Amino acid sequence: MTIYDIAEIAGVSASTVSRVINNKPGVGLETRQKIMKLMENYNYSPNAIARGLVNRSSKTIGILVADIRNIHHIDGAYYIERELIAQGYCCIILNTGNEDADKVNAIEILHRRRVEGVVMMGSIFQCKEVEEAIARCMSDIPVAIVNGWLDLPNVYGILSDEMGGVVSCVDHLISRGHKKIAFVCDRPSNPSNTLKERGYFSCAEKLGMELKDWGYRTENTLEGGEEATLQILNDHPDVEGIIYAVDLLAVGGLQVLHGRNIQVPDQVAVVGINDSTYAQICTPTLTSLDNKRMDASVMAARILVDHICGKKTANRVMLLPDLVVREST
Repeated sequence: MTIYDIAEIAGVSASTVSRVINNKPGVGLETRQKIMKLMENYNYSPNAIARGLVNRSSKTIGILVADIRNIHHIDGAYYIERELIAQGYCCIILNTGNEDADKVNAIEILHRRRVEGVVMMGSIFQCKEVEEAIARCMSDIPVAIVNGWLDLPNVYGILSDEMGGVVSCVDHLISRGHKKIAFVCDRPSNPSNTLKERGYFSCAEKLGMELKDWGYRTENTLEGGEEATLQILNDHPDVEGIIYAVDLLAVGGLQVLHGRNIQVPDQVAVVGINDSTYAQICTPTLTSLDNKRMDASVMAARILVDHICGKKTANRVMLLPDLVVREST
């Protein structure tokens, strides 16, 4: 069933049916009701893509996620999609991978799909290649980056104070009597991880330690957390606290500590970052830094809609994280 079939049955022109579909004036009430009744009877649904070409509005938003297996980012994408659906938009979610060339390719795909806006999940999109691709392909549509920012007029950054957040994690451990504190960060390197590391290393004076020997990097997997924790215990058997840059690493660390019969938090206290589901279901439950990913994600969606509707919004917003204290400290 097409617009032309509806027009033939109703005995009107296709342009008249089009005006009814798009709620335009110029159609009598009786004719309008007749056409709407026919569309209902025949379960007719207008082609959204074709309407978009006419109206220059695709009602589609692209969401880019570097690794769809990352629970923190895909949770954020979920909140974004639900918010946008409530506003009448549909979403295309692309899993870009970590390579810059693949991120650029995803941007070009969304450009060809004529999306009206884009949300990028994570600071891994805060790089020169992505900036150049946005300037080339998307200079006329809004782009929001959750926990990242690029200096372009159409880019909006919803940031979390991750440097200050890690400092608060260290202060919390100190308040619990732990001062020999290690830090485990995940790969690959990105602006978010850099800020977390800066927060940790800025605490050297209050810890009275040479922290360069207490910082570790590993893959963002359960096994990565286990391996880094084993290395810490080998290098620093007197460790009193460990901060992990993501909760998944901390869960791996807790398994190692449990296997070594090391009491948490009495002997070694453990802190994660993201306040994900992992923090609530592990044993003991994990103290974790809530960097406001849900709030940032919903805000990103609303910023895009506001921009599309012609409203002015700030190009950068900073959210302050909260430490959620549980059994591991």
